[in-house]
Amino acid sequence: MQGFLNLNKPFDWTSHDCVAKVRKLLKIKRVGHAGTLDPAATGVLPIACGKATRLLQYLPGEKAYQATIRLGVRTTTDDLQGEIIASAPCPGLDIEIVKTALSQFIGKIEQIPPSYSAIQVEGKRLYDLARKGEIVEVPVRTVEVLEIQVLDWRDGDFPELDVAISCGAGTYIRAIARDLGIALNTNGTLAALQRTKSSSFHISDSLTFADLETQIHNGIFQPISPDAPLQHLPVIDLPPISAKKWCQGQKIPFDLSNSNFVRVYETQTHFLGIGKLENNLLIPQMVLSELGN
Repeated sequence: MQGFLNLNKPFDWTSHDCVAKVRKLLKIKRVGHAGTLDPAATGVLPIACGKATRLLQYLPGEKAYQATIRLGVRTTTDDLQGEIIASAPCPGLDIEIVKTALSQFIGKIEQIPPSYSAIQVEGKRLYDLARKGEIVEVPVRTVEVLEIQVLDWRDGDFPELDVAISCGAGTYIRAIARDLGIALNTNGTLAALQRTKSSSFHISDSLTFADLETQIHNGIFQPISPDAPLQHLPVIDLPPISAKKWCQGQKIPFDLSNSNFVRVYETQTHFLGIGKLENNLLIPQMVLSELGN
């Protein structure tokens, strides 16, 4: 079995837990995921099965979320799973002021990831260092936020804001919640998070574990085809003889000099893998089909 699964990750599961569960349900060893989700987050978690795990690196990076931000509160983890380290009511906040502050988080921005995150510093995960009480300098990252749309606003001593965020890979929504609080001269933390899109996978098409178990039980589960989430890559079509050589690792002369990753097919219908155009050559990068037949 090879292909993808658009999993709707449940609350309080790690991404690793989800991979282990899929391995057990599908009875296959080779399973991986793209775009780690925190345990407290739910929503789209792309899962790859079989050789498709080698395609994870080529998925597009765009992501979308629906988030609830609570103002007036700061925690160790920048979400409600952490210990509260600052709390101060802010009943005077106005939605228009909040919208103005949000505008500074759109575009390419500098972001300091949460101390409790999977980023590595000198080979160690930040969350492991944080749990040990070790204080390290978290590297600043440049990320891109494409859009922030306000969905709802609830007044109170600790007002809450619901937003829809579209962004590039590597963006931490927890960091946006924290930094929004700072921009408003108060505190901020993430109260809830659902990923609604990752790469080309959407929440509307996702499967819960219950859905997956039912499909497997009824014998109707079919993984998403390996090339389906790679539509952002250009297509190269090879005749059978060239396709077989390419699948054997040979570079194929090609009259295009631009350097791009491409989807490679045999006679337009048989997906062979990922190639790279470089110096008028089509170079194999990831071969899904060994012989091209």
